[in-house]
Amino acid sequence: MLGYYFMLGVRSLRRNPLLTSLMVLILAVGVAASVSTLTILHIMSGDPIPHKSERLIVPMVDNAPAENYSPGDERGDDQLSYKDAVALLASGQGERRTVIRGVGGPMEPQRKDIPIFASSGLSLTNDFFAMFEVPFKHGSAWSAADDKAGADVMVLSAKLAEKLFGDANPLGQRVRFMGQDYGVVGVTAGWNPVPRYHRIIGGDGAFAEEDEFYIPFHNAIRREMPHNGSMSCSDNRDPGYQALLDSECTWIQPWVELHSVADRAQLKAYMDAYVAEQGKLGRMPRKAPSELYNVMEWLEHRKVVGNDSRLSAMLAFGFLILCLVNTIGLLLAKFSVRAPEVGVRRALGASRKEIFTQFLIESAVIGLAGGLLGLLLALGALSLIGSVSKALEITTRMDWQMLIVTFVMSVAAAVLAGLLPTWRACQVTPAMQLKSQ
Repeated sequence: MLGYYFMLGVRSLRRNPLLTSLMVLILAVGVAASVSTLTILHIMSGDPIPHKSERLIVPMVDNAPAENYSPGDERGDDQLSYKDAVALLASGQGERRTVIRGVGGPMEPQRKDIPIFASSGLSLTNDFFAMFEVPFKHGSAWSAADDKAGADVMVLSAKLAEKLFGDANPLGQRVRFMGQDYGVVGVTAGWNPVPRYHRIIGGDGAFAEEDEFYIPFHNAIRREMPHNGSMSCSDNRDPGYQALLDSECTWIQPWVELHSVADRAQLKAYMDAYVAEQGKLGRMPRKAPSELYNVMEWLEHRKVVGNDSRLSAMLAFGFLILCLVNTIGLLLAKFSVRAPEVGVRRALGASRKEIFTQFLIESAVIGLAGGLLGLLLALGALSLIGSVSKALEITTRMDWQMLIVTFVMSVAAAVLAGLLPTWRACQVTPAMQLKSQ
């Protein structure tokens, strides 16, 4: 019987094509607006590495001066000084440790058809690649010995490797960066998580493009490469690169991968002990306890999903409610002209439950049609947003979860809108309708 009612619902779409088209369009526009904003919010606020996000930790200490500070005030910065970063690397805490800083400068291609161009990447330790599960197209990360020696080695992104070497495998080739030759040991396979939780600070933000290359952390230090990114300095340091390393300037992003979530307490105890030890040496004048953030806590702390994004989603759902109100009015008009039909069916023995089921399924059919059109409109809206805003381009991709949400939302909205008109249709008195014919 449900299949029969569904066929009746499909046929009813053709009874009053203008009114039906208007209902489908209103519902589709409301669903498209809601799904578009919800898709962006879904991508922005999703867990980028759910199977281990609780084990990836950002440890923070506060080395800012004590002037104008009261216990409980926010930390001065969300990065570490060079001294604290090196101490963390040597601490042995967790399963893996890495520190990240930005580097940038001129890249000199071997190909004569490409001029020298500016390139930017990251300086980090080899644990980074296993920690964040970076996939490789060719080769692998450099070795721990290369890390320690600050060797002249480089991992390229697939995009940069294609630009420099075309389709050829670049392993073993040399790349000249900032006047120095670097041996290519690996090529990543297009890795760019959304959001870019590993480097929210110091780059182009949480939704920037993929990093072009990676070199050892100690290589950038040995080569005295300028820092490419955010830096906060609260002291008047002396000029020179060594003075930067000896200063309290914060410019390095740390990460620790724990063996298990239970090891978080151990890391916290170590970091607090480190703060106390440094306090005895005249550092950490605020004596503020250390803080740890897992991936999702880090995204929340850095406000990757701002209040404006949540407000946009709320406004879009408010618009959907307005569309539902209009749909209710149109369904009332559509069902009211069918009162004689309902009266005849009731007189022939149809129950109110059967009438209710039939009309509700007809509303669901309108919802399916609205969902299909709404999906097309949503895809168009997301494509338009991505073309207008480069920063939002990687957040405007609809996944299978949002496809399901689109149809569930559309059908649920249509059924909800059809409850009142369907209930009204069931109140038709057969005798009154038969007398009026």
